[in-house]
Amino acid sequence: MKRGQSGKSLVCPVFKPKGMTSHDVVNAARRAFGEKRIGHGGTLDPMAEGVLILLVGPATRLNRYIEGHDKRYLARISFGVRTDTDDAEGEAIRTANVPSEVFDPAFAEEVLKGFLGPQMQMPPIYSAIKKDGVKAYEAARKGKVVNLEPRPIEVFSADLVDIGADGPEAFWDVRFKVSKGTYIRALARDIGHAAGTEAHLSALMRESIGAISLDRCVSLDALPHVLDAAAIDPVEVLGLRFMVLQGDAASALANGAAMKMGPELGGLMRATSADACACMGSSQSSDGPLVDGELVCMVADNKLKAIYRYEQASVRLVPECVFPDGVIRSAI
Repeated sequence: MKRGQSGKSLVCPVFKPKGMTSHDVVNAARRAFGEKRIGHGGTLDPMAEGVLILLVGPATRLNRYIEGHDKRYLARISFGVRTDTDDAEGEAIRTANVPSEVFDPAFAEEVLKGFLGPQMQMPPIYSAIKKDGVKAYEAARKGKVVNLEPRPIEVFSADLVDIGADGPEAFWDVRFKVSKGTYIRALARDIGHAAGTEAHLSALMRESIGAISLDRCVSLDALPHVLDAAAIDPVEVLGLRFMVLQGDAASALANGAAMKMGPELGGLMRATSADACACMGSSQSSDGPLVDGELVCMVADNKLKAIYRYEQASVRLVPECVFPDGVIRSAI
């Protein structure tokens, strides 16, 4: 085994505290697991806290399947000040009077309603989006003009939780469910404009990524003591249907062989919410045929061994991502 490799392959949700970058959390996990190959699904800014999914060992290859999940946030939007980063960590660049209507729940709900659905969002200048091969925030820090382009996003829900004042600043607490690529701080900025003033994001809690919520997370302090016991079922995290394979069909997974559909592959299943042990999700039969292009998790020996894609024309499953040694579904 190479230096910096632990032989582990698992998915672990942790609670990222305020004041740390997502990379800081990854470094702490590397020390805890003794594993260099650790990644995460979905960056959180330093001021934010909440769910961060860590991918350990070969499981890092699952990131491209996880990053597209919808996410839920509890955000505090503070009115009257805009910052250069669109959040509380930036420098104030503009101030404005706050209309009295901001304290009216009916007005707040009407403004939020205007942000529901598919839309084009202008990302913050201080973001990791690359322009001409350079990250936008790196160019901005050097004083260069950054011309970003609007990106398609979707806001599925925007529910008002509270209205109040923190010192001189009025605020709304809003619970959002959004698509991949949505910047909550950009939403805060634009909501300020829609309310007739300026605004920035002053606090953010990510409550879930896909099916994985805060109650599934382990703290960074506890991580070195629990390690593999913090693992959760990658099939549940991915949210894909799965098949349990045995015998020759299971052996073929290691070689990434394409598979004709047939009774030897077993029935389709879908992972459900986790058992009380929080290690491995339960499952139930999933009716309905595969559709063209659908991704399916292939399970053997209680491990995720591969992700396959269904080709309707050839009536077969073809490999997308293979894990010869598997990603554990349960630590017990």
